[in-house]
Amino acid sequence: MGTYRMYTGDDGQTHIETIDLANTPDWTAAQEAATITFREAPAGRFQDWHPAPRAQYVIILSGQLEIGLGDGSKHIFGPGDARLVADTTGQGHTTASYGDAPCVTATIPLANQ
Repeated sequence: MGTYRMYTGDDGQTHIETIDLANTPDWTAAQEAATITFREAPAGRFQDWHPAPRAQYVIILSGQLEIGLGDGSKHIFGPGDARLVADTTGQGHTTASYGDAPCVTATIPLANQ
């Protein structure tokens, strides 16, 4: 279980960094959000290259999710992993359900982003 930030770098590519909550007070402060959406992606679902539609938290509730980056790397996230998805420009990333089980997520768009 971890906390991560996906962002667009100066190279126009999506990057992922691990967030250490003990050293990132902005992440432990209250943040404005107005909605939450739950989604279930069936096993084998793949979404080709796309930037995030807005800055939003995506939390994996069950199953696993694979994120592909422009450098060819793949990153697997599982239950309890929370990502601030903020790569709203550039090439973006790919998204796929990983493994043979559906992936259930909670998506929380940030109000001030």
